[in-house]
Amino acid sequence: MTQLTRRHFTAALGASALTLPSLRAARASDGFVALRASAAKAQLLATGEPQTDVWAYSKGVPGPILRVRQGERLKVRFFNDLPQASTVHWHGIRIDNAMDGVAGLTQDAVPAGKSFDYDFVAPDAGTYWYHPHSRTWEQLARGLYGMLIVEEREPLDFDLDLPLVIDDWRLTEQGAIHEPSFGAMMDKSHAGRLGNWVTVNGTSGPIFKVPTNGLVRLRLANASNARVLRLKTANMNGQIIALDGQPVSNPPNDGDVVALAPSQRVDIAVRAPSEPNSTLELMVQGGDRDIAVATLQTSGPAVEKREQPALPLNPLPALARLPDALQVELRMEGGAMGTMQEAKFNGKVLAIRELVRAGQAWAFNGVSGRTEDPLFRARRGQTVVVNMVNDTAWPHAMHFHGHHVQVIEKNGKPVQNAPWRDTELMERGEKIKVAFPAENVGKWMLHCHMLEHQAAGMATWFEVA
Repeated sequence: MTQLTRRHFTAALGASALTLPSLRAARASDGFVALRASAAKAQLLATGEPQTDVWAYSKGVPGPILRVRQGERLKVRFFNDLPQASTVHWHGIRIDNAMDGVAGLTQDAVPAGKSFDYDFVAPDAGTYWYHPHSRTWEQLARGLYGMLIVEEREPLDFDLDLPLVIDDWRLTEQGAIHEPSFGAMMDKSHAGRLGNWVTVNGTSGPIFKVPTNGLVRLRLANASNARVLRLKTANMNGQIIALDGQPVSNPPNDGDVVALAPSQRVDIAVRAPSEPNSTLELMVQGGDRDIAVATLQTSGPAVEKREQPALPLNPLPALARLPDALQVELRMEGGAMGTMQEAKFNGKVLAIRELVRAGQAWAFNGVSGRTEDPLFRARRGQTVVVNMVNDTAWPHAMHFHGHHVQVIEKNGKPVQNAPWRDTELMERGEKIKVAFPAENVGKWMLHCHMLEHQAAGMATWFEVA
């Protein structure tokens, strides 16, 4: 089911993909944008092949791009027409805690047939996204996600701003979502729900028209449940300018490969070729070969070459003195080929077989699943250092709600000037220390964004008071 092949990516390579709709102007008289979650159909396979029954925001996969200017207020009225309760989580945005969209922590899940108003100010420019935070492992895999773009206060001089949402789907031979495997313990205890069909903006192998000789801002987001996308960028003639919404001056240097864990984003400034009908391919490492997931094709006469603009920094609070920081330990245990023998779940210590029968496979500090007590409590303004140890055989994408964190140490070696991120990928066996100023008051989730791992125990929370 999970082997990626070139056929999967190139089935619709002959058709140009349309840009996604934007909801900047679609506001009601009270200023609210309507966002409706419901059943829909999507053409995930090639044109002429069967459509796929999905769940979608406003009938689209991805949902409409929500655009707002930095410092402006975004008001979204969420309507739930699904057969399940749901919420909307605004991933990566430092917003008021009551608007974070986490069922059971910051709000009650919105029942079927009901609505909820989200109303918040977007303090940081950058590339973000939105998705459910109730049965996320199922609802995201059915198609519920969309881009949230916070534009800089002053427009930047790019010829094209191109958001691309990459997702891998687990489909049957007939193109239907493979429903029997939802919640499977095999996925929970291993890498998570890996798909066998990849789309970009809901299309297989799309072609995007870009201005000849133009400067393009690519906004890439990984909406997969669990797959780490390793993007090959050597032939893109690009430069990383932001990670998880935050501008970078010293992007990570891993050759021509960008590892994009589930929920992570990367902005890349790409200089298009100077000849019309030239192509650049966005490649992903897939087993024994690199696979093209999307193509940029130059169109029209060459535009005048312009200098690449610098992204202004966001007003993130600075780290205070680290020696005075609150020190927190977070050890990840469990999973297939792990050494965990037991863990506490719902207040009781259970052996590993009992945990598996209860649908659990992972633990933080010997505790499986979100508990009544937080992992830690911090004062507002206090610097927090979290020492994360991945004592498992699998990678984990650790997502901090309401904050961005900075790596200060990796595998015992100090790290200088690391980028600010809301999600940090930890490879198996890694030890990483992250630091952040606890400025955002409220109760915030901290969990693995391999969503089956989260559902099977890798979820906790912290409080800033």
